[in-house]
Parts: sequence; C-alpha cells; structure tokens
Amino acid sequence: MSRTAIQPMIKIKHICSYLGFSLILFLNFTITYPLNMMAQGVISVSPKRVVFEGTKKIVEVNLTNEGQDSAKYAISFIQLKMTLDSKFVEITNPDPGQQFADKNIRFYPRSVMLGPNESQIVRLQLNKGNELSPGEYRSHLYFKSLTNQKVLGENGIKKDSTFKLDISPTFGVTIPVIIRVGESTTVLNINDLKMEKTATSSHILYLTINRSGNMSAYGDLKVTYIAPNGKATEISLLNGIAVYTPNTSRIIKVDLYNTTNLDFSKGIIRVLFSSQSEARPQKLAEAELVL
Repeated sequence: MSRTAIQPMIKIKHICSYLGFSLILFLNFTITYPLNMMAQGVISVSPKRVVFEGTKKIVEVNLTNEGQDSAKYAISFIQLKMTLDSKFVEITNPDPGQQFADKNIRFYPRSVMLGPNESQIVRLQLNKGNELSPGEYRSHLYFKSLTNQKVLGENGIKKDSTFKLDISPTFGVTIPVIIRVGESTTVLNINDLKMEKTATSSHILYLTINRSGNMSAYGDLKVTYIAPNGKATEISLLNGIAVYTPNTSRIIKVDLYNTTNLDFSKGIIRVLFSSQSEARPQKLAEAELVL
C-alpha cells in the first residue's frame, strides 16, 4: 500500500518513560504519512514523582511553561501499567496486585493557563489515608496540553485528490503519585547480565531487575568496569529507574560510554542499584558479569 493511501481514522497513543515520569503523545490522522518534528510547548514538572508515606499529607508540584507561547493544561489522573520492556500502557482496571491511588488524593487546581516562563503550584492532599490497608497505591497525574498544536511544515504539504491530511497532536506529561502504607517487604536482585557490541563498535548491557514484596522500587543504576589490575571505571549511570508493582521484573537496556580504551575481553562488569539519597544512598541490589 502506498504511504499516501487513505486509512480509517486511527488513534495512536505513545507513552515514553523518562526518569520515572512519562511523556504522552496522541495523534489522530487519516493517512499513513511520514511525520517530521512536531511543534509543542515545553513543560517542566517538579518533582518528577510524588510519594505519600509516614506523616506526609500534602505535596506541592510545580508546573512551569518553558516555551515561548502561552499554554493551557488540564490536570487529571490516569492509570498506567509498566510492561516488562519498560513501556507504559494505559489501563482502566488494576492488574492483580495493583492498587490505584487517585480515590485518596485531592488536588487543585484542575487546569492552568501559563504564559512563557510562568509557573503554577498544584497542591496534592492525601485523603483518608488512615483507612487504607497496608501496601502501595499508585496513579499518574496527567498534565494534558489544551493548546492548539501544528505539525511543523504542515502548510508546505501539497494536498490533492489522492489523499487528505488531518493531523491533530495532543501532548502531555505524567508523573507517578504513590501512597505507601505500612512497612516495605520489597526485595530486589539483578540477573541475566549480557553485553553486546553494536555495528558502530559501541557497547550495550542488558540486565533484569527482579522485585518481590509489597512495594515498588526506585533508584539509580551505576555500571562500573573493573580491570584485572583493580582499576575501576564508571561506564554508565541511569538515574530514576523504577520497578512498579505488580511487576516482578523489568528488563533494562544500558548504553555504555567511556569504553574506548577498555578491554572487555577480560575484567568484571559491576552493576549497582541504589536508592536516591544525597546523604547516604542505600544499596538495593548488586550483580557482576565476569568477562
């Protein structure tokens, strides 16, 4: 079929995970057509995740428009699950072992209008947390752009009787909102380490983080090469890696850097997964690959 053949109206959702939060793109279109870069507002959300635990009842999230145009955003909760290969999929009903948090979270405002470089505080409040059973509850706060967007170069596309172009993208960002009740029983380990060399002579490390227990895991992944003489060289660092409940494992693909002068025919690859803490990060899991 030609790339310009007429197709039924299709709705595509694309969700990419970055550092514990997600970018969402909806595209409605009537043709199969190669798309170039799309214009979109630049939105900054801080923090990238919200966790209610202990005595914490209120959290403030800062939303900033870093673009050059004014932008309006609607704010709501959506439910997402993480697949084994780190993608997010929107769901309506929880998977076995998964619990949603949105019914116990109040937030305000529900929509914001921001000029260039303007910011807005969104306040989240835990509601009836003392009535929850021990465990973890998670939903994702969704900042959906309501600003009209255009595809760059759309005006330059010729339209004739052979096809019709109708593209309307909608952009958004999500952050996880988590409620934790009771003590964590989560245990982690790392296995299935495998290193591959690409066609461009760079190296990729594959590994699996396994999780058991009642709560999700979140931390930083550091990869170090240990030479036979004991010299250690950091070759990758991934911040904000999450393994959400109810998932029991997550496959991680790690692009390695600083490897030009290293001999991977011998030595050790050490992987350390640790909690995020400026004072004293806690080791969550560790594994080694003997080369």
